Amino acid sequence: MKRILYLTDLYYEAKGRRYCDEDIYIVGKLMDHFDVAMCNLKNSASFEDCADLVIVRNIGPVSGFPELYRDFINRIKTSGIKTFNEFKGKADMLGKQYLLDLTQLGYPVIPTIDRIEDFSLLPESDRYVIKPKDGADSIGLEFLSKDELFRRNNLKEMLIQPAIDFVYEVSFYFIDNKLEYALYAPDKTKRWELKRYDYSTEDADFAKKFIEWNDISHGIQRVDACRTRDGRLLLVELEDLDPYLSIGELDEKTREQFITDFIYAINNQLDHIE
Repeated sequence: MKRILYLTDLYYEAKGRRYCDEDIYIVGKLMDHFDVAMCNLKNSASFEDCADLVIVRNIGPVSGFPELYRDFINRIKTSGIKTFNEFKGKADMLGKQYLLDLTQLGYPVIPTIDRIEDFSLLPESDRYVIKPKDGADSIGLEFLSKDELFRRNNLKEMLIQPAIDFVYEVSFYFIDNKLEYALYAPDKTKRWELKRYDYSTEDADFAKKFIEWNDISHGIQRVDACRTRDGRLLLVELEDLDPYLSIGELDEKTREQFITDFIYAINNQLDHIE
């Protein structure tokens, strides 16, 4: 059987989520089809050459270990390590610059700037959000009034957005380019209490725009969006590095279909590698 090195952090604590439960479940399913070893990114260098494919899953926010992450990316580029996700994405695996890029390209995304001099480009809002360009998992996120924002002395490497008065948040989950399922948080104060979301064709087209823009052939991606008061969807985040999948919130049929498609996608990339 093909050898898989599955990267995760079983001890990472995230509000409302248990990464370890998700990855233990997935690995248990993959073991019926591959030789699988689990490993933390800090130990992976010793085992990468032994694997046919390295699957990067819930490794945690890379802002917490930037040198380890940079070294891993360098090994991918120099040693030819094959990964799933493949590391050619333009979204979260490179930080939050893509929110600026998508704003400038006119995509349906929460308007984003990184210079106070460009403040006039944002719509008026009662509050504004600032967050680090290399942030994740709401680390470093703050809500400020306009006056507070303009009194801040150091906004270098920070993104600035209006605080959107949304109805709910919804996430679309993809393997390669296939939309697998969608989940939403009907109570916007409880982001990770999710329920099945029956998306429309228009909703699916919205999410697929960002998957097509990112141009990843092999990988799992999550498109996070918010539904505004006027009914629009706006992108909040395009997670193409290690998106949490909320496997435990799925019904059995959807969960089994996801695993089937995941195994198919892994085999498809292994065939592509050969």
